Amino acid sequence: MVKRPPAGSIPDAPGSYQFYDAAGRVIYVGKAKSLRSRLSNYFQNPRNLHARTAQMVATAERVEWIQVDTDVEALMLEYNLIKEHRPRFNIRLVDDKSYPYLAVTVGDEWPRPRVMRGKKRKGTRYFGPYGHAWAIRDTLDSLLRVFPVRSCSDNKLDRHAKLGKPCLLYHIEKCSAPCVGEVTKERYDEMVADLIEFLEGDTDPVLERLQTEMESAAQELEFEQAARLRDRMGAVRRAIEKNQMVAERTEDLDVVGIAEDDLEACIFVFYVRKGRVTGRRSFIIDKVEPLSGPEVVDKVLESLYDEEPLQGMPRVVLVPNTGSEPELYTEWLSVLRGSNVEIRQPQRGDKVDLLAMVTKNAEEEFTRHRMKRATDHNARARALNELQEYLDLPEAPLRIECYDMSHMQGTDYVGSMVVVEDGLPAKNQYRRFKIKTVDQNDDFASMEEVLRRRLTAYKVDKGKPIAERGKFQYPPQLLVVDGGKGQLSRAVKVLEELELAEEIPCVSLAKQFEEIYLPYESEPVRLPRQSEALYLMQRIRDESHRFAITYHRQLRDKRMTKSVLDDIPGLGPVRQKRLVKEMGSVKKVKQASLESLQGLTWLPDAVAQAVYDKVRA
Repeated sequence: MVKRPPAGSIPDAPGSYQFYDAAGRVIYVGKAKSLRSRLSNYFQNPRNLHARTAQMVATAERVEWIQVDTDVEALMLEYNLIKEHRPRFNIRLVDDKSYPYLAVTVGDEWPRPRVMRGKKRKGTRYFGPYGHAWAIRDTLDSLLRVFPVRSCSDNKLDRHAKLGKPCLLYHIEKCSAPCVGEVTKERYDEMVADLIEFLEGDTDPVLERLQTEMESAAQELEFEQAARLRDRMGAVRRAIEKNQMVAERTEDLDVVGIAEDDLEACIFVFYVRKGRVTGRRSFIIDKVEPLSGPEVVDKVLESLYDEEPLQGMPRVVLVPNTGSEPELYTEWLSVLRGSNVEIRQPQRGDKVDLLAMVTKNAEEEFTRHRMKRATDHNARARALNELQEYLDLPEAPLRIECYDMSHMQGTDYVGSMVVVEDGLPAKNQYRRFKIKTVDQNDDFASMEEVLRRRLTAYKVDKGKPIAERGKFQYPPQLLVVDGGKGQLSRAVKVLEELELAEEIPCVSLAKQFEEIYLPYESEPVRLPRQSEALYLMQRIRDESHRFAITYHRQLRDKRMTKSVLDDIPGLGPVRQKRLVKEMGSVKKVKQASLESLQGLTWLPDAVAQAVYDKVRA
């Protein structure tokens, strides 16, 4: 249990404080206007603390703090530390959905709209998120009749450029065929700009332009062209109808609805830009610390804007209440946006109805989540408790690591480490190993190498200050190797050599009959069929096998597709791609003279000489 710091040692100033456990992990990060006042609240009779707060204090080994000058700096420091360490006793964002966005690749020579998920990429404008990818494709189908920009992949664009023929989309007027020069670069960029303007919610100029062009075509008796423009106007109106109008056209705001219980809160967000709903998103906040209603709003704002939103920061955020420290969070969001942001609780009018609608969405989503949570949480708890009982472990294995090997006839030998925390995959902690010391088909020696590298790194990290520790700083509470007694014996050997056998329990999981072998035991443990523990071990083993196979295939494919232009000093992937594109093919690079290679102004002469020597060798 953490001891109270000496009297007078805690400053009476703003700052952030961090509690550490015995292993040196940050388990809680907080902020305070006065560090002295806030920290003194933790060092009282545990019976007077909330149960989870008391558990955190009992788990902690020490407390440290960082003093800053202002409350906003304390908030930003807390936010950065939570993002870096992801402490187990701070609230956690649980979002297992990868929401699709409508993205326009403005960084390309010929930009295109497409469905994208995952992290934000440079040179791309994002709109959304949408609930379903089909909703984006349905919207695009209407918009391409009005803004006929390309929607094909780069490979398809290059293929038709070489063929000199456009694809079917050009003939049905859903593409302007930049691949064969049917549209100028200037006109194409204008269409892309109009598409972005439309997606941002500024729809009136598009309708007015189409109306003017239609009337002009009719006056000049070009009735077929006028009919096409009329159909395009209809497509625009259908696309507009799909984006619900909920506010004035000049308004940019985020509307946050919250539904909660004692354990979690469901957050539902409408992104409103220029009065229209341009995207929506929901996520769950895991309350691993006690929070009141206003404090939930504080944490929601921190979680919602932990990165710059793809839609940009709004001018106004509508919330059920303004939080415990509205001035502090208003100033923080204004710093992030670069101009004033208002956090508002609507009191009357359309904004109250809008917030009520978003809150209803949050309640319905939370009901679905709680039905799933009751099943998942109980099953994971049973699985970990059963493993502790059946394997005679000192505690429930909250962190499990599983290792597997993959190769093909001794080539491209790789190992994998997958991590499961609290019964759920921790994919950001997965690791891959390329075998370095084993030259033949020897799973036992390969497993020994992988474990020795991982556990040696842990021992080295264990003696370092927290800030200097690497990626293997935490020990598993159960180490699982895929295989039988042979793999287990090598794992035990490594643990004993590194003097970790008493600290880290180890087992092996055989593929046949799902038998678990324990060190120094002749008979395996057979987990009961239909038990949650057995299902968990199967999932861990299968995930480890999948991860190892994936890495093995990547190495094998890379080896089998190696180019003659690889490994040339000074010729990296970007230069290599540009060289092949300008010369036409790898074959033409091989046939090129030294003079023609050195004639490329962007390719240094020394690199050109190295290319020439390599392809002519």
